[in-house]
Amino acid sequence: MTVSTIDDLIAAREAPGGEAAGADEPVIWCDRLVRIFSAGGVEVQALQGLDLQVARGELTALVGVSGSGKSTLLNILAALDTPTGGQARVAGHDLLTMRSRDRLEYRRRTVGFLWQQTSRNLLSHLTAAENVELPMKLAGARRGARRARADELLGLVAAGDCRNRLVPQMSGGEQQRVAVAVALANRPQVLLADEPTGELDTDAAEEVFAALRAVNAGTGATVLIVTHDSMVSGQVERTVAIRDGRISTEVLLRTATDARGQRAEVREEYAVLDRSGRLQLPGEFVRELELKNRVRLALKPDHVQVWPDREPPRAGGE
Repeated sequence: MTVSTIDDLIAAREAPGGEAAGADEPVIWCDRLVRIFSAGGVEVQALQGLDLQVARGELTALVGVSGSGKSTLLNILAALDTPTGGQARVAGHDLLTMRSRDRLEYRRRTVGFLWQQTSRNLLSHLTAAENVELPMKLAGARRGARRARADELLGLVAAGDCRNRLVPQMSGGEQQRVAVAVALANRPQVLLADEPTGELDTDAAEEVFAALRAVNAGTGATVLIVTHDSMVSGQVERTVAIRDGRISTEVLLRTATDARGQRAEVREEYAVLDRSGRLQLPGEFVRELELKNRVRLALKPDHVQVWPDREPPRAGGE
């Protein structure tokens, strides 16, 4: 069965055998997502028909400059904001129709959230273990289960030695790794991380990324990291770039074998084609060729050629 839209997906899940068909549903699905803000009579489109799919268990980074729409998208996925139009689903939850009471339960159990500022992630008067146990205590988990889960997660993020330390007794990197454990305390399906290394030095940032990779592999949680740092592509399997409220390019990490049989990791960049056939050329391409207003196109048997409007294509040119 081919599922091309969120409506098809919902219908497939409700049809006989739909439960099995829905097993491959992306855990994050945004379809023509729009978010418009109004201020002083002026409308600003933060998201302009954005499409995004993130598979279960994926480790993905969403990168973009300030104002690109990445923070708006993150707030929608965290159920902290509601889109103006389009559709958005996370782990089977429809974020457009969700009631206030359901949003609280969704943030408590379905998604974990990691803020850039460590002060927003942890309570300073509690130890690392007590911080990890707190979400479980609020969810009604028993003491023994809370302690076992806290020890498991602190070990997974390499912060076991911080177990009995208060927050001020930990470094910034240690605090953020403990915060990863806190975000996963109630076994969410999705971890959303907002600039998790923005306040850290290079070494501490590497440790936090290592912790995110560890929890992704160790728990199966889908991890979406939102950042302005394009270098994060070296830390994740897939990097999605957002520009002007739409997905523009993706960088995918794969393993390739050369002619000598040597295996190596290769990163390839792709432009993203939306359902209307639109794509955004990478910014460096536009600047290098001084592309403006319009471009010339030519269809070949296996590719499309693009030229600046000022330069007509040459016969037989590539």
